[in-house]
Amino acid sequence: MVEEGDDWRTAEIPVESGSQTEPITTLEKSPSTEEHTTTTKTSHTEIPIGPSVRKLLEEYNITAATVQPSGPHGRLLKGDILKYVKSNSLSKQDLGAVSNTPTKEEVIQTSQPTTTVFVPGEEEEFIDIPLTNMRRTIARRLTESKMTIPHSYISIESNIKAVSDLRKQLLGEGIKVSMNDFIIKASAIALQRVPALNAVWHGEEVKMSSNVDISVAVATDQGLITPIIKNAAYLAVDEISSSIKDLAVRAREGKLQLHEFQGGTFTISNLGMFGISEFTAVINPPQTAIMAIGSSRLVAGQDGQPQTNMTVTVSYDSRAIDETNASQFLEVFKEVMESPSLMIVGSSLSSTLKLAGSY
Repeated sequence: MVEEGDDWRTAEIPVESGSQTEPITTLEKSPSTEEHTTTTKTSHTEIPIGPSVRKLLEEYNITAATVQPSGPHGRLLKGDILKYVKSNSLSKQDLGAVSNTPTKEEVIQTSQPTTTVFVPGEEEEFIDIPLTNMRRTIARRLTESKMTIPHSYISIESNIKAVSDLRKQLLGEGIKVSMNDFIIKASAIALQRVPALNAVWHGEEVKMSSNVDISVAVATDQGLITPIIKNAAYLAVDEISSSIKDLAVRAREGKLQLHEFQGGTFTISNLGMFGISEFTAVINPPQTAIMAIGSSRLVAGQDGQPQTNMTVTVSYDSRAIDETNASQFLEVFKEVMESPSLMIVGSSLSSTLKLAGSY
């Protein structure tokens, strides 16, 4: 209390024992302030804090302002908190590990109002992953493709029940082939019938190839690589299967020779095994088309009965291929997939099934 006649500015304010005092800043009006009305701006020190840093601050009961930030623009990093914890021998939720008496540096630092800024979802630490030569090449070619090739897209659905049944019949005869093997074969037949898509862009002209060499995208630790099934139209489905298995294994081991993955006239990329219903792929230059394979799914057919459909999407170079050619290619592909006998007629597989009486 201030007695009557005492100056309140010189009075002492009693402090309870053991309580911590906060620094008090007294603003004295200067003569110029009394004579002229001015606007005083309060300086705020912003301390950006991410979720992982905030969690550490809470776990160790640390005030953000007591830690010296080392990140760009005064950002607190996890390393700053961990360094502070180590230097002060702190334990989680150990309040006694920190002195209750603020240091001189802490008093100076907390004398200004501070605002903590929470940036949701922002991480403070990154891991640099150097690019391999293969990834550099892939990045360069994909960038070139998207920047220089006018991509157009067209899709179609096909009923794959018949080809699934044929695959089961072959499996029953001890012949293991995948759905992807049938897709490669059907694509090769379609490319023979519609050769406009079996071409490469060369300078200012299109070169159609007499051979159907299909590149198949294979994921490796170094990135995607596209080994080639040479003359796929003349191979039986089981021969395609053996060839792709051998190429895929050697691709992942890094043992492919240049001629086994450089070139090709058409590419197939299949993400159906990952449950991707449909997608679009980037053209692999100098090729002029690539087909993206989605997963199979049950749908209601025109008769109301359930059927298994698959969506494929062709990305094609509009400079070399028009929509009519692309449509014709997909129509043939659909026809072959829904009439799989076209893929085994005249091959040893047809003879095997006839002998077994299952075809």
